[in-house]
Amino acid sequence: MSSIKIAKEVLNIESEAVKALISRLDENFDRAVEAIYRTTGRVVVMGMGKPGLVGQKISATLASTGTPSLSLHPAEAVHGDLGKVIKEDIVIAISNSGETDEVLRVLPMIKKIGARLIAFTGNTKSTLAKHSDIILDVGVKKEACPMNLAPTASTTATLAMGDALAVALIKRRGFKESDYAFFHPGGSLGKKLLLKVEDIMRKGLENPIVDEDTPVKDVLIKITGVRAGSASVVDKKGKLIGIFTDGDLRRHLESDENIAMRKIKDVMTPSPKSITKEKLAAEALRILKENRIDEIPVVDEKNKPVGLIDVQDLLKAGLV
Repeated sequence: MSSIKIAKEVLNIESEAVKALISRLDENFDRAVEAIYRTTGRVVVMGMGKPGLVGQKISATLASTGTPSLSLHPAEAVHGDLGKVIKEDIVIAISNSGETDEVLRVLPMIKKIGARLIAFTGNTKSTLAKHSDIILDVGVKKEACPMNLAPTASTTATLAMGDALAVALIKRRGFKESDYAFFHPGGSLGKKLLLKVEDIMRKGLENPIVDEDTPVKDVLIKITGVRAGSASVVDKKGKLIGIFTDGDLRRHLESDENIAMRKIKDVMTPSPKSITKEKLAAEALRILKENRIDEIPVVDEKNKPVGLIDVQDLLKAGLV
């Protein structure tokens, strides 16, 4: 059998294992979501071997989406780490068989502490299931392993159930992008979600602003002098009424050889898209992409230009 054929078979088995979970979702899932949502403690996730590694990922996903969580190694738990668990916590114990010795050994202490127990298991009649407050069935018909031994489909199903639980909690908490950004301040993700327009906009001399009666040639000199791609055009009250870009120049050069002497108001793009400085830089990027433009003026509450965002500024900030 070719490697590609084997890979397809594995993916089919694992996808079917995940799909089979759908029909088994019942009130226990709702109970698990509500219990975690209402707890004042943390979600402690534990499992041995491969299920333990999956548990670490589930714990990390919960923690990054608003549910305080930590992972606990059951073998280490009986050597002191059980002190991490408090009465207010909810423990998620992962065991496909529900008979993993290291996990079962911890159960009496968890019960004594008073923490509630949620089982992720493929055996709803197991010892783990019998001692759990809530049971989530993650059983699979078979592993993708040809010997039906190595955790493959079962760990995939467990991981998917963990994701389902985390996403349901995101909805239950009303968790927003700004909340997510709070837990991910580093890297491009944090920049996209937290960086504001005022943090990267061009201002002062770098933000060309011209009166509507200014000749085009003077506008070009001003734009070139600060290496900008456009100039914001204002009326006599200083309010934004248009923008003049190199694209406007190219379009009018084709039909007007005297464009340099025209007033800027006659060749500008009127009523341009604009944004306020307190908006997220990601919003400016969205506007530029949707309207296929390279610059957007930044205005205050009186519609007076206070800055300029160029696509190059977003590129430098790591947003593009």
